[in-house]
Amino acid sequence: MLNPSRQDSPLQGSVLFFALFDVCEEIDLGELVRMLGLKPGVRSFKHSAPEYVRFQRAPVEDQFDVTGISGFPPMTGKIKYFDYGVVSLVFEAPFQGGWEDMVESASRWLASTEFELYAEKVARRKVAETSAALIHPYETWLSEDYLVFYVESQDNSPTASELRAQHGTDIARVVRGDPNTLSSQEYEEVLRDSISYYPNDLAIIGWNAAFIYDTKVGAETTIQLLEYANSQLLEFRHYDELLSKELVSVNDALRKRGGVFDKWRLGREASKLQAVAVEITELVEQADNSIKFLSDMFSARLYRLAASKVGVQDYKRLVNQKLHTAEALYDFLSRQFHEGRGFVLELMVVIILVIELIYLFRGKM
Repeated sequence: MLNPSRQDSPLQGSVLFFALFDVCEEIDLGELVRMLGLKPGVRSFKHSAPEYVRFQRAPVEDQFDVTGISGFPPMTGKIKYFDYGVVSLVFEAPFQGGWEDMVESASRWLASTEFELYAEKVARRKVAETSAALIHPYETWLSEDYLVFYVESQDNSPTASELRAQHGTDIARVVRGDPNTLSSQEYEEVLRDSISYYPNDLAIIGWNAAFIYDTKVGAETTIQLLEYANSQLLEFRHYDELLSKELVSVNDALRKRGGVFDKWRLGREASKLQAVAVEITELVEQADNSIKFLSDMFSARLYRLAASKVGVQDYKRLVNQKLHTAEALYDFLSRQFHEGRGFVLELMVVIILVIELIYLFRGKM
């Protein structure tokens, strides 16, 4: 049993809402820093051993004022620009209260559409102001949102095991954003996706929300990894859509193929498909290498769990499958093109021979 003084003490922490947008192919961070008059991003995560987790090119961070959102506590706003074209807005509000207060807040935050609409307005304004740093901006943006409930762990706080035993059902409701009582099966499903390093820290990660119990320093890295995982999800969703459109285009060209001469045109489709596949392969490698875990196996495991829960690994598998399909289609299109070209060349040779024979026989008549 928990110590009553521990059990009845109010929870203190914060609520963080992420709204991420895929706005362009790439952001020139150097130009962005110059335009905004900011310092370059720090390569490392905030961590007790910051040299262990590093961005290859750290995002550029700026602040913005949050106004006009009614029914929610005052909050701060932060925007991050990732070099691979993703813009992330983070709304953070302080939290203090009991478990039922947290469950009710999670339900309200996840059900609200105000933050998504407000975040898009802010993002479009910021993107317009920094358009010179954007390379190949998109007309249509993909978006993702995510909610994090952070509870601060202190010296006299319960351990992670005590917290799970006493308030596991409450934590599951927070992660699901559901004020109703969940089934034992759902409760076990939520708590299974948890991870701890010390006795008094805990992270339970869901597909659209997470619960973090840690010190302020320890929670910082977990929060940033969750944000990073969602930014990667956006990237792989973009690659998936791009590949899908190209594969549909190729299939349409194959269906319209009528005669032998149409095979000649398939060379153009094969070149386009190969160019897209090569570009996406390079982008996937760049995305995979944008963060490094140097001897920090816990952070690596934490990121893999987060990436798995939010859907990064699922979309990455889809992209890789479509890349294999694209490679197979490219080989097929290339063969068809060479067959068509070979037929045309043979036909031209035959026509030339027929013309020469005609002239030959006319000369003898």
